Amino acid sequence: MEKLVSDGLSRGSVVPETYIFPEEQRPNPVRTCESIPVVDLQGGSEDEVVREILKAGKEYGFFQVINHGIQEDLVNDMISIAQEFFEMPAENKACYYSEDPREEPRLFTGLGYEKEISPYWRDCFFISAYPVAKFEHLFPEKPDNLKEIMSKFAPEANGLAVRLLRLISIGLGLEEDYLTGNRSGGPMKMVFNYYPRCPDPSLTLGLPKHCDPTLITLLLQGKVSGLQVLHDDQWVSVDPLPNAFVVNFGLLFEVVTNGLLKAVEHRAVTNQSMARTSIAVTIRSADDCIICPAEALLSKDNNPPLYGSFLFPELFNVLATKKTDDKEILMEDFRIKG
Repeated sequence: MEKLVSDGLSRGSVVPETYIFPEEQRPNPVRTCESIPVVDLQGGSEDEVVREILKAGKEYGFFQVINHGIQEDLVNDMISIAQEFFEMPAENKACYYSEDPREEPRLFTGLGYEKEISPYWRDCFFISAYPVAKFEHLFPEKPDNLKEIMSKFAPEANGLAVRLLRLISIGLGLEEDYLTGNRSGGPMKMVFNYYPRCPDPSLTLGLPKHCDPTLITLLLQGKVSGLQVLHDDQWVSVDPLPNAFVVNFGLLFEVVTNGLLKAVEHRAVTNQSMARTSIAVTIRSADDCIICPAEALLSKDNNPPLYGSFLFPELFNVLATKKTDDKEILMEDFRIKG
């Protein structure tokens, strides 16, 4: 088994040379005087909540949701058991390790794609989690209670995602169920991220600047900061809030809304004093669902379609093979020319 960052590298006093980035790619100063908007899902009428979501989405592409209805104990249990998974002895995790990006469940280090040149300071466990009845057989037996906690958490997280998609559909003037069904009907994935303590966070990154290949992503940050969002060409640190989910739009969402709600680039930095665990819940289309701009949002003169039609597997293939994380390059094959 190839060594994970958490299996020994993070215990050293220096960052190994292979993990050190060229100077121009290293983390640069961030804005600490602001953060992304916070939307209280119980903070007003449905119309008011919808307006807050769309305002945050248009300005930042990111927002945090609080009072979302998922029990805080369950959220805390999910983060804790994910951290416990990564902290198990290597032999207990070895059966999940794979270099094949199509393997599932899969444990790997860095990005996990061939295009990775310099390793990233991150271990990751990737698994389909909902519908639970379909994927429960994949859930790890260790640590104790992981399977039970995932089985409780996954339906709650999926329900929150569906709720948000419904509210956004209403706000955009689409049919209430436009973003549900096949457009968000792919398997709900859970991505456990583990960023071990790093001897010198100024030299490396947990994840590079990127956009998610999803419709929408919900992120549990835990208690340790590390997520940064690109806003007005500057990095903004997203400080964790208790029992909050960070929500962001993916590349599929940008296509469906014809660029009205954009996928915004973000990254993960490391921490010198403690490890950071986060869990991403990713919602994407079914493999046979045609992704294209919503007709109701288009106008021949004022808002012509920016993207053609494609299937999610086509986007996945581009992400897995192009040696770049640049959003414009990744999406050029799907953008309408001229």
